[in-house]
Amino acid sequence: MSTPRSRFPVPPVDTLPDDIRSRIEDVGEKSGFVPNVFRVLAHRPDEFRAFFAYHDALMEKESGLSKGEREMIVVVTSSMNSCLYCVVAHGAIVRIREKNPRLAEQLATDYTRADISERQMAMLDFACLVSDQAAEVSEDDLEELREQGFSTEDIWDIGAIAAFFALSNRMAGLTDMMPNDEFYQLGRNQAPDPDKPKPRLVK
Repeated sequence: MSTPRSRFPVPPVDTLPDDIRSRIEDVGEKSGFVPNVFRVLAHRPDEFRAFFAYHDALMEKESGLSKGEREMIVVVTSSMNSCLYCVVAHGAIVRIREKNPRLAEQLATDYTRADISERQMAMLDFACLVSDQAAEVSEDDLEELREQGFSTEDIWDIGAIAAFFALSNRMAGLTDMMPNDEFYQLGRNQAPDPDKPKPRLVK
């Protein structure tokens, strides 16, 4: 296993606390490789645990947002924050979960023209607002989401995912973290789902 790039020390896996080493080994077994974020953030074990506990609470729970929609939020807001790691890594997950090999690049470049629904467009508009100007969020913004069928808890999820990954984006920049080569090919060898929305020419 090669050592991922970081401006800070990357501890060998066999020197890590048992719970962290076990999580890294489990991820490697399931994925076939260990995403660099696990190795890089293991430099601070307590913060590693807190980071992934919050990650899992947002991204793995039952929610009115699909797992694919949650990944869309990550890709779009990470693109706003110029985070190469998260755009590439979570773009790969978007391709897999949405069964659309084109979608990640569309979202990262111009989500307003992506293969998404009006509901998802509203979701991403709000995520971008939270990511860029959270102090400007108003009750009108929440009401627009409710009109699209989002519950109060869904709206919290959208905002919390945007906020959490703003932290992740900045940690990736701080550490100079780069995406694993494996991410670039994941989810590309599949036909787009014909039932998914088609791209828009204008917003």
